[in-house]
Amino acid sequence: MKRSPGHRTLLRAMRALLAMAGGLVAIVAIRLADRVGRPPRWTPRVVRWWHQRVCRALDLDIHVTGKPVPNALLVANHISWLDVPVLGAQGEIGFLSKAEVRQWPVIGWMAAVAGTLFIARGGNETARITTQIQEQIQAGRPVVVFPEGTTSDGTELLRFHPRLFAIGQESGTLVQPVALRYGPPAAPDPIAPFIGDESLAAHLGRVLRHTGLSVTVHFLPPIETDQVDRRQVAERARTAIAWALGLDAAVKPRPRRPAQPSGPTAVPPPLGPISHQKAVLE
Repeated sequence: MKRSPGHRTLLRAMRALLAMAGGLVAIVAIRLADRVGRPPRWTPRVVRWWHQRVCRALDLDIHVTGKPVPNALLVANHISWLDVPVLGAQGEIGFLSKAEVRQWPVIGWMAAVAGTLFIARGGNETARITTQIQEQIQAGRPVVVFPEGTTSDGTELLRFHPRLFAIGQESGTLVQPVALRYGPPAAPDPIAPFIGDESLAAHLGRVLRHTGLSVTVHFLPPIETDQVDRRQVAERARTAIAWALGLDAAVKPRPRRPAQPSGPTAVPPPLGPISHQKAVLE
């Protein structure tokens, strides 16, 4: 019996809820173990298992070339919140995320317990984050950063902010570029990008209604960081990702925003859902 699109969407939603419930149980167990002073060694394996469940529940068709290098800083282009479960399903991998994600209901708390690191915009936290990332990498767990600082629609690469590339220089860590693409090269998928002022719930609903979302992950050859300026490392990583995705490596200028009025007649910006503005990573 052929299922209707609505029926298939409902089944995917139920699988997603079950995956979320399984993740909550695992995270609560990790949290309880942390509180009694016995952090479980199996946390990275459980986090990977949960990412794999989320990908299956959302019916993601993932194709991977290469593999993550242990003890490496992984730098990836950023299209969607889906990037995290897609990459997290490929290994015991940590993530650096913007501080706003920590405030997302349930998801933010789960991410924090699972070991995600958070950085605030303009918070001058690079030294602290560098130390924390180095600790994870030295323990054999690669860490993903998204140097664009925001998401794009997948048709172009934004400029890579070089500050976090200094992590590799300070510790001699390899930097491994990772290229993500949703849909075929000639027609990037329009559903996957999480951009603008769309809420997480609304975007999740669109993903659940979209069958067989195809994702390609390219783990590219790592870049040596010794004797190389961090801006050069950032540009090399960006060029490698652009080449893998068949995109123009030239940085397109961002359109300037119109000047905001000042003084007592100025109108404050409206409050909206989750912002996708870039983090200050230079």
